[in-house]
Amino acid sequence: MSKKIGSGTYVMSSPVKITCFDAVVGQKEHDGPLGKYFNNWSDDEYFGQDSFEKAETYIQKEAINRVIEKSGFSAKDIDFVFAGDLLNQCAGSNFCVRDIAVQFFGLYGACSTMAEAMILASMVIDGGFAERSIALTSSHFCSAERQFRFPLEYGAQRPPAAQWTVTGAGCVLLERETDKPSVSIEKVTPGAVVDMSVSDLANMGAAMAPAAALTLKRYFDDTVTSPADYDLIVTGDLGLVGSDLLRELLLRDNISLGSNYNDCGVMIYDTAVQDVHSGGSGCGCSASVLCGYILPEMLKKTYRNVLFVTTGALMSPTSSLQGESIPGIAHLVNLKVQAE
Repeated sequence: MSKKIGSGTYVMSSPVKITCFDAVVGQKEHDGPLGKYFNNWSDDEYFGQDSFEKAETYIQKEAINRVIEKSGFSAKDIDFVFAGDLLNQCAGSNFCVRDIAVQFFGLYGACSTMAEAMILASMVIDGGFAERSIALTSSHFCSAERQFRFPLEYGAQRPPAAQWTVTGAGCVLLERETDKPSVSIEKVTPGAVVDMSVSDLANMGAAMAPAAALTLKRYFDDTVTSPADYDLIVTGDLGLVGSDLLRELLLRDNISLGSNYNDCGVMIYDTAVQDVHSGGSGCGCSASVLCGYILPEMLKKTYRNVLFVTTGALMSPTSSLQGESIPGIAHLVNLKVQAE
């Protein structure tokens, strides 16, 4: 029996359960509107390490170790880890898992990596290839600036459409069967690459919004639902500019996102006072908002039916220097808690 409905949405045979999760963030993220939800944070941008890149690996290790500890399992009980970051060759994730001997898939979906990891982990579990898997992502403002933009010492001017890479990591444990409190993954819609010839490196929101519009429209069409059927629709770091563009693009298809739509890049910072321009970005943006805020609130039944849509700008330092455009992608996960 096919698990595919419509043009590209997939239904789990039985819901895959998210049972444990954790987020680790930096000072700026803790100072934002969601600060009280982040219990694990540091005011040291190095997190006690001797480079920004090692700090990114450290926060991934913190997140995954805390999840494994809270779960009551050990690393040998985890079948697969799906993880990624913004560093070349997913170096942060590679170094994170090298000491735990768990079978590992390194992913690069740019800022869309968290939902990508969750989709693949849930499909592997639903397909009978695993009992439990981990999805994990991170980003770090300083390492991302060094790799994709300018060294911090350069003091580059940031235009209004630019976003601030979140220093943070998020990790979730997915299981086939559990009697623990959990959030279910019932449906997923993997994204397709969309390239609207945006080439402005300081406007990632414009590059990613068309991909988010495509994935959301596909999901609504496939499931015969509308935005009003969901308690929360949250994109992963389109920022203020990209969020407005997404609303405009969907309105062309007569889809109004309404008041239950938000964006992780807007939620994590106070854009009026924190000098982040259009908001947050980075793999760690949606991951930390998901694990620090959304999943805990779902367990409290604040939200029962959520669309988690992470967006990514699929460019590299080399491609941007060669004048290439910035393709975008968006992956969607439908999260639910059972009604009492």
